[in-house]
Amino acid sequence: MNRKQTITLTVAASLLLAGGGWLLWPARPAVAAAQAESHPALTVSVLQPRQERWPQSISLNGALAAWQEASISAETGGLRIVALHADVGSQVKRGQLLAELFSAGVRADVSTAEAALAEARTTLTGARSDLARASAVKDSGALSAQKIEQYALAVQTAEAGVKSAAAKLDSARITLTQTQIRAVDDGVITKRSATLGTVVSSGSELFTLQRQGRLEWRAEVSAQQLPSLHAGQQALLTLSDGSQVQGRLRQLAPALDASTRTALAYVDLPSGSAARAGMYAGGRILLGESTALTVPASAVVVRDGHSYVFVANARSQVSQREVMVGRRQGQRVELSRGVKADERLVASGGGFLNDGDNVRIVAGKEGA
Repeated sequence: MNRKQTITLTVAASLLLAGGGWLLWPARPAVAAAQAESHPALTVSVLQPRQERWPQSISLNGALAAWQEASISAETGGLRIVALHADVGSQVKRGQLLAELFSAGVRADVSTAEAALAEARTTLTGARSDLARASAVKDSGALSAQKIEQYALAVQTAEAGVKSAAAKLDSARITLTQTQIRAVDDGVITKRSATLGTVVSSGSELFTLQRQGRLEWRAEVSAQQLPSLHAGQQALLTLSDGSQVQGRLRQLAPALDASTRTALAYVDLPSGSAARAGMYAGGRILLGESTALTVPASAVVVRDGHSYVFVANARSQVSQREVMVGRRQGQRVELSRGVKADERLVASGGGFLNDGDNVRIVAGKEGA
């Protein structure tokens, strides 16, 4: 073989190798992509959302207060407190003695009034006797008509004197009863201003009484929430210590507050609970039951303030989808928007997935 033939064969071999490489080059990325697609990002189990009947409620906040408070004050003044029979927290009954004022002077006034009434009655008796004797000799002419008229006027004056003395006695007796400060209703003493030895003035408050020991929750309700509420609905409060108290909606305020644009819902609370007046609590007004599409909380992933689930298709590929989370009950949450009841969702581990990932699906409880 001469030199020219050798060069020709070498060039041909080089072109053949170059052409074969060019034909094989596109296949290598395709193989790599196929291998990548076949490699799952995570092994997961899937589930379907479950239709359930869940209680529907409105979440509210508000202060706890006494149903009604009674102010127990001194009705007479200028007397000092000589005895106290109740303190803050005392459970009292209507008419129970709470405090006593110095009453010796008032008792003396009663005795004086009783004596004045007896004197007035004696005067009336004498005046009536004089009028009777004068009337008996009226026709004989022994007494003038003017004198007889004077006897009649004396009787009328004595009768008025009796009435005046009786009124003064009643007043003194009323003042005497006012020296004993009594409870105006059943309930519990929440405040005591009375101090032993203090000289009280008329109208000064001595005790504050929480009537009948009743408490109420004054929940703040917006104008949009008002149409869903009505008297008789049950309420569930959560106190600051985590305990829960059941109540019942008694009434709604007839108007909204002009500054807050909210109305008050008055919820009666049972006695004997851990609730105390002055607390601030959150709670729910129960509206009944409604259908909810629910999933375990582990199926929901929160990213950048939004909630997502991962939906698996027939090719074991997942897609990220934004959902709206509604009510929560135990370890389950309601999905009010974003998925359908027949779709398959990743049960857990969504935080390690991205949109479009391939997964390996293992047997799981559908609708768990």
